[in-house]
Amino acid sequence: MSFTVYIQNQQVYPVNASRLRQAAETVLKQLRTDSPSQLTLVVTDDDSVRRLNLEYRQVASATDVLSFPAGPAPADTDRDGSYLGDILIAYPYAKRAAKRRNLNVEDTICMLAVHGLLHLLGHDHDTEKARQAMWKEQAVALASIGINPAIVDKYGGE
Repeated sequence: MSFTVYIQNQQVYPVNASRLRQAAETVLKQLRTDSPSQLTLVVTDDDSVRRLNLEYRQVASATDVLSFPAGPAPADTDRDGSYLGDILIAYPYAKRAAKRRNLNVEDTICMLAVHGLLHLLGHDHDTEKARQAMWKEQAVALASIGINPAIVDKYGGE
């Protein structure tokens, strides 16, 4: 199947773009094997994420990852609906959180990409049942790219 993962990293944070693509493509192969898919991963600063978090979630602080699903393709365009949306990762925030927990920063960034993409695909962790389903998919994807799924519990939330 055809997957396109765009990476935007205007601040040139030290991320492994190939590994980020691999993380996203692994989730897409796992859950969307029959559908062409496109998404954008934006690696950015805390201030950009803080502004968006306030605007869209009414939370006046930075966070590690935000997902913005694409709306339906307008009927009068030739868009085929394969664009899933955007995932923003606040690199400085994620790096600080990883260092505090003695986690590999690159693995943490990939874990956040997987987590954000699962949100784009409709998963959530707002109930225990939903969290268990999301964590199961997350664990499979992380293990597939060589990241111990225990990183999720070690990372926790801020």
